[in-house]
Order: sequence, then C-alpha cells, then structure tokens
Amino acid sequence: MDTVTPAALFDLTGRTAVVTGATGRLGRVFASVLSAAGATVWAVSRSGGPVDGCLSHACDVTSDAAVAGLGRELRGSTGRLDVLVHNAHVGRSGSLATASPRDYAEAADLALTAFQRLVGVTRDLLVKAAADGSPSVIAVSSMYGLVSPRPVYDDPAAGNPPYYGAVKAGLMQLSRYAAAELGPLGIRVNTLTPGAFPGTGGDPGLVARLGAQTPLGRVGEPAELATALLFLASPRSSYVTGANVVVDGGRTAW
Repeated sequence: MDTVTPAALFDLTGRTAVVTGATGRLGRVFASVLSAAGATVWAVSRSGGPVDGCLSHACDVTSDAAVAGLGRELRGSTGRLDVLVHNAHVGRSGSLATASPRDYAEAADLALTAFQRLVGVTRDLLVKAAADGSPSVIAVSSMYGLVSPRPVYDDPAAGNPPYYGAVKAGLMQLSRYAAAELGPLGIRVNTLTPGAFPGTGGDPGLVARLGAQTPLGRVGEPAELATALLFLASPRSSYVTGANVVVDGGRTAW
C-alpha cells in the first residue's frame, strides 16, 4: 500500500457529501468533519439553517418532492455524490404507555422510508462517483437499535421511546440489504451506531448514570464519533460494506 501522511489518510478533496439532520447536535459534527477533510458538504435540514463551512439546503426528507428537488440540485451542481449520511432524527421521549401508532409511523418514515427516498434519488450520482472513487452511504442508527434502554430517568415517560429503537434496528437491516444490492455497482453502505453522546448542558446526574452503564465509565465526546464517520466516508474503508460500526464505550458489550 502506498505510504501516506496522516493528513492525507482520509482526504476527501474534490468529493461531494450530503448530511441529513445537519443542524442537529451530531449532524453538525458530521458535516464539519467531512468539510474539514476537504469535501463539499451539503448540510441538509428542514430549516436549512447554516452550518459552518457547508452549503446549507432546506429539505424535508419525509417529502418525495423535496428529496427529488435535492437530487435535481445535486445533478445541476456537482453531478456526483461520494458520501451520503442519513442522520435525520427528531428527539422525543416516551414509553409503551404513552406512545401512539402515529409515533411509530412518523419514526419509520423519518428513518426507513427517508433512507429509501434518498438512496433512490441519488443512486445515479453514487454510481457516477464509483467510476473514480468508493462512494459511501452511512446510516446513523443508535445503541437502542441493539439493546433496550435501562431505567435511568426518574419518570419512565421521559426516557427513550420504544419506536425509536425499533426503527433504528430496522435501519441497520435496511443498510445491510442496500449493501448487498448496491455492492455490485461499487457503492458501499454501512451503519454507524452511536452510544450515549448527550453533549453539554444536560443534567449532570443523568450524564453520570449514562456513563456508568459503559465499561469505560463515561459518555462519549463528539470527536470520538466523528473519526469513525470519517473512516467510513473515505476511500480508506473501500473494502468495508454491510458493516455496523458501534461507537458506544462498550455499552452493548454488557
């Protein structure tokens, strides 16, 4: 293998990336790290709010028309897509006692059907990128797609809702299916599964309880997730597809 410097190891100069949910806590981290690696990043969100170093684009990924419009703009601009990060998410709390059928349907639309829309609309752009690269689709799941939440909240209805983990588990399987179908076209599909990344400003007691559930005894820092995403996005992971990369401090090992 050719010798490369650390700075060039994950270089994405000349590549185009789309990150959905880009104005969220983790979405901003994902968009920023891809931009810092040299990619032209389309930061997609419903609001179209600004993300430093990125091209902001308003798009509701639960809308067929809006996603089709995103595809047209990509064709008119770069004509290719090297990295697609499906990270769109709406944070809610709940329990079996409080969740409604509509909650399940909306969660599935945002996680699963939106993935289908995005990959379907950008498929030709990803195929074009495969001619001289290793295009990567990354679905962002959750540790709650692998395990159920432990009771860390004083009020059970304030915890992670049942439909969230259910659709995130489905997204892992959908990613594996897509990896098998798109692999012959040179397109890689993987899942990135974060553990607890609560950010700053939260309840210190809750953060401590979440951290205590991991072998490392702490919650994660955003940069620790960003490096895993950058690996999956770059051609350096060109033989990695159909995988689920878990970054959870060992939470799901217990």
